[in-house]
Amino acid sequence: MTGPTLPALTDALASGPLVLDGGMSNQLESAGHDLSDGLWSARLLAECPEAVTEAHLAYYEAGADVAITASYQATFEGFARHGISRGRAAELLGLSVELAREATRRVKDASRPLWVAASVGPYGAMLADGSEYRGRYGLTVAELEAFHRPRLEVLAEAGPDVLALETVPDTEEAEALLRGVRGLGVPAWLSYTVAGDRTRAGQPLEEAFALAADLDAIVAVGVNCCAPEDVHGAAATAARVTGKPVVVYPNSGETWDAGTRTWTGRSTFTAEQVTGWQRAGARLIGGCCRVGPEAIAAIAATVRPARAR
Repeated sequence: MTGPTLPALTDALASGPLVLDGGMSNQLESAGHDLSDGLWSARLLAECPEAVTEAHLAYYEAGADVAITASYQATFEGFARHGISRGRAAELLGLSVELAREATRRVKDASRPLWVAASVGPYGAMLADGSEYRGRYGLTVAELEAFHRPRLEVLAEAGPDVLALETVPDTEEAEALLRGVRGLGVPAWLSYTVAGDRTRAGQPLEEAFALAADLDAIVAVGVNCCAPEDVHGAAATAARVTGKPVVVYPNSGETWDAGTRTWTGRSTFTAEQVTGWQRAGARLIGGCCRVGPEAIAAIAATVRPARAR
């Protein structure tokens, strides 16, 4: 459902919780696609865009209300390293939004409103070395803003319902992103990757969330790409500090081994946790790495009765 009849995401959030999608990369990998190079899922925007649409569709059909585009690792600088011109990179960024929008047109239940969130990953995602889980890149806030702003402009022009400023590891990058969305005319959410009650760079979450508290353009704040066990406390802090709806989409609970490029451990992500997250203030709830359509369907089954009430 698109166009002028689509309710604003902010209005929908005021009515009750919404379901986000799950991990794009694990859905593409399960379909047999190799994501081992530095562009990760963004490579398929150029090489196999239909696979991206099908991944979005799988999550919408599982019950997601909001899909996050495959632009997390899509940057002008990252594409340039792979021989892709700036003009073509801009086309691919815009395409990421259109592919998600196309998936909304293919959903069997055409009566259900569906939204598209344009992913804006951190600077460290472009480096493809895991530094998004450390932050503190040695760049100033102004330099980070200069990196993010052109991509934000292109994504905003493509017409998403919201910009997902996600997997942000520290307050310096958050400040740069919050400056970067000024004047774009598209709402955004701000989502940190955290460890316990701090950002990955070690800053208290009270300080981190406070940056967005008084910004009307930011419609939700929260956490993603973290352990499920870290969500409840972070959600409660975000709600208390900002008074805004909270967005949460943790990983499965497994651990990524950068040396072997494999996941280890077991999943600790369960739909039963969702009720507690809602009580803490979560209104946008989904999953990140290693969380697939089955888990999103379970979240939807938990969230929708609450929304109906």
